[in-house]
Amino acid sequence: MNIAISILGLGILILIHEAGHFFVARAVGMNPRKFYIGFPPALAKRTRNGIEYGIGAIPLGGYVKIPGMHRPAAGDLDVYFGRAVAEEPSLTSPVEELRRRLEHADHTGAREAVAGLASRIEAMQLSPAAAKSAERGLTEIDDALGPDAYWRARTWKRVAVIFAGPGANLVLAVVLFAGVLATAGDAYRLGFVLGADERSNTALVEEILPDTPAASSGLRAGDRIVAIDDRAVAAEGIRDRISGSEGRPLTLTVERAGAQVEIGPVRPELIGATGFADSIWESVRYTGLVTREIAATIGRLLTGKGREEISSPVGIVQASSEAADRGKSEYLIVLGLISLSLALLNLLPLLPLDGGHIAFSLIEGLRGRAVAREVYERISVVGIAVVLLLFFIGLSNDVGRLGS
Repeated sequence: MNIAISILGLGILILIHEAGHFFVARAVGMNPRKFYIGFPPALAKRTRNGIEYGIGAIPLGGYVKIPGMHRPAAGDLDVYFGRAVAEEPSLTSPVEELRRRLEHADHTGAREAVAGLASRIEAMQLSPAAAKSAERGLTEIDDALGPDAYWRARTWKRVAVIFAGPGANLVLAVVLFAGVLATAGDAYRLGFVLGADERSNTALVEEILPDTPAASSGLRAGDRIVAIDDRAVAAEGIRDRISGSEGRPLTLTVERAGAQVEIGPVRPELIGATGFADSIWESVRYTGLVTREIAATIGRLLTGKGREEISSPVGIVQASSEAADRGKSEYLIVLGLISLSLALLNLLPLLPLDGGHIAFSLIEGLRGRAVAREVYERISVVGIAVVLLLFFIGLSNDVGRLGS
């Protein structure tokens, strides 16, 4: 049951992300053509007010189809209409007319040429493959020539539409964290990340959060907490013991390098919130701390380290399922962390990620002209390769963790 809840939660995060793109695109005058959860082929779809809504068979994400993401190029015609021209040579003339219009940036004439080509193709008896390719080409080029095309919009509109997806995930993370804080009552923390060692039933400190009591107390990553205030404590009792201290200073006994070391006394900090404004502020503060840690992880990847910190959707579902086992608050916190991670990952300046589109929109705005399609395509190949590499590293990590 918790696995299903975790998959549903991941789907909601994707829905929120795509909804950000969708609603901002409509607000600035770009009219999306499709809104999908998952990737085609479609399991179910429905068209309403000119927009096709659907659920794809490949559950690896989702997408919103915004018209004219790229300036239409003459080279596109060979891809879309090459097979149709080979079957019906009489189409050569209208295709070449459209090519000439595009080469001379005569977009009004090009749109008229598209309409003429469409009527010629409709009268032809083409093979299903040629007809499908030609139909797709007519739609794509006509959309790219329309007044609501993405590439024709002002830079701030393009950036707003693309940033809206990660921005929606970022806002959702803050809301989830604030909701947990607002309903938790007074709670206290020292500021470290725990990982249980099942063999010894002790709590292993995996990470020390910056600007927290733990960071200034001398506690280190790798320490094993065995007692609090000279009372033995098992891994599952650590959080309750700290949170139940009501802010009273605590002394931790840890195992370090084969010896026992006393840490403290150290006073836990209050992280509960007494009102809505307090919970929002604490949530924003916590989001900032986590963002810094995620950025540090990305930085370690660039230096060849931190490989074990990557996870795939398999690991994400597993982690959120385990959190659901521990309770609603734990699950919502993990869901918020995943939402924040999705936002930051998508803001990396790599095509086809959102950050790559933002970067190219800003470059084009500064240059005053579009970047060549060939440049987009070459950089996209690099970006896709990086994303796939991260996915397979995360998947291998998750398989290893599941196996052990």
